Amino acid sequence: KLGMQCLKNKSSQLLSLLKSRSTRAATTLYVSHSETEDNNDETYFEFTEESYKEIDKVLAKYPKNYKQSGLIPLLMIAQKQNDNFLTVAAMRKVAKILEIPPIKAYEVASFYAMFNRTKVGKYHIQFCGTTPCKLCGSEDLMHAAQEYLGIGMRETTKDGMFTLEEVECLGACVNAPMLQVNNEEFYEDLTPEILIDMIKTWEKGGIVEPGPQNNRKNCEGPQGRTTLVNFEHKFHERDFEAARKEFEEKLAAQKKQNNVYKYDSKCIEGKLIKKKK
Repeated sequence: KLGMQCLKNKSSQLLSLLKSRSTRAATTLYVSHSETEDNNDETYFEFTEESYKEIDKVLAKYPKNYKQSGLIPLLMIAQKQNDNFLTVAAMRKVAKILEIPPIKAYEVASFYAMFNRTKVGKYHIQFCGTTPCKLCGSEDLMHAAQEYLGIGMRETTKDGMFTLEEVECLGACVNAPMLQVNNEEFYEDLTPEILIDMIKTWEKGGIVEPGPQNNRKNCEGPQGRTTLVNFEHKFHERDFEAARKEFEEKLAAQKKQNNVYKYDSKCIEGKLIKKKK
């Protein structure tokens, strides 16, 4: 009986805990958020004029009734504007622009590691630690940076200049080892000596040219490009609003010919099916 009573008490405590967490989740909508002086309910955020221009470019890629598809790009614009730091206020602003519940922005921002929900340094150095880079010396890069800057991984220097972090594969395996800075610039074919020189340049306010750091062109081998020599680069853009308008115009014209058509909702390509009278 004593054992059963203890089990009931534990079950009641667990149920109360779950209820309290559910209530908190329903009211604050962001269970994992810890308020700080620079990231709380009172923090102000507004996009700049330049950022709004970038937002317009992003939203122009999607139909007006699907503008929520621009959630990740808009969160990235907000983070970049705010010194690589995505605050709750910025997430709410993005949600308001996209006309979606704030929880949708919170879910995405808390899922993807590229969004920094805590403040990082001016130079957020992200080392690729996956197999190809590790085999080519990524651990040596991390140790060299930690020793030179006097900080550990996921730590920031006292002057707020540098944050070090190990991340998963960044997709530049052929030029391993490599790292990424501020979720944007790739620096490849690195050695500890090259990395320290890069950090010293950044400390002085200089700029390090992204890409391979050993004079390699892109990811070409010693012989240069040997295939796709005459490859033509083309950019394909699709105006969904114009495509939809053209479709509706064709549909209206065909109906005028006394033929009955209907849109086959099961067909992804929006195929028109003609029915006999």
